[in-house]
Amino acid sequence: MAVFLDEMAVKTESGKRKLLMSSSPEIYNNSAKAWFAETTNFDLALIRWTYEKAAELATELGLNDDAVKWNEILSEWTELAVDPETGFMFAPGFPYNESHRHFSHLMAFHPLGMVDFSNGEADKKIILNTLKNLEKYGSDWWTGYSFSWQGNLYARAFDGENAARVLRTFAQCFCLKNSFHVNGDQCKAGHSKFLYRPFTLEGNFAFASAIQEMLLQSHTGVVRVFPAIPKEWKNVKFNNLRAQGAFLVSAKKTNGVVSEVILYSEKGGRMVMRNPFSGNFNSDKKYVTEGENLVFNMDEGESIKLKL
Repeated sequence: MAVFLDEMAVKTESGKRKLLMSSSPEIYNNSAKAWFAETTNFDLALIRWTYEKAAELATELGLNDDAVKWNEILSEWTELAVDPETGFMFAPGFPYNESHRHFSHLMAFHPLGMVDFSNGEADKKIILNTLKNLEKYGSDWWTGYSFSWQGNLYARAFDGENAARVLRTFAQCFCLKNSFHVNGDQCKAGHSKFLYRPFTLEGNFAFASAIQEMLLQSHTGVVRVFPAIPKEWKNVKFNNLRAQGAFLVSAKKTNGVVSEVILYSEKGGRMVMRNPFSGNFNSDKKYVTEGENLVFNMDEGESIKLKL
């Protein structure tokens, strides 16, 4: 794919790369107007991620010349289009300025994680401005999957209250009693002007993804247990959710406090977890601390229990 994009791209007078034509899914309902002369955030996020990962994989394989090549090409692509007040735009000069169902312009935030709270205040500001702008223009022309996708966005922003709120709206008003996601507002409660019933799957998958993002996150390389849980969820438990690095994590929250975490390593390696405990806890294995993180060196097949 990196080779293909290299062949497809053209260079501007400034020396930056771009696509001759670029689109953002479902904008203008995929009419001719949906094609832009500037590379959209949707395409650009996927392109930048592709070159970043191509360089990363080349490094892992010892293909150093390839890694240098992919990083050089990455540096020639423009940055994502961001408005200082409203956050991510669809494309340069084309902000999110009316209710629309598809958040393709936010791919860099979720699911790709290229823009993330962990990167510092600049990224945090972009994310919060984007979420505020989505709420400002409202959900008149959203479908069900918009709400479940929004649940993922709020979870990545560690906002459990709003994540639970929008997921509840999805489950109650955009699903039939058999759990099928049917796009339109079945409650007719004003959540959306779409009242129809086409059955599609992506809303259910995004809902499941958002629940897991509320319970466990590891996309930054640091495992976070219960990162986006509403205050009213006092007693929560999950078993064997998979974290990056081939780790399985189980955890329990009792009376609003994390009381137990069990870590299992399928392959062995360095396991970094944000300390989820509010006080002293016991661990089966020694660890070191790095700021707010606990660091374990685990063997293949090893299990560690941490408990209040």
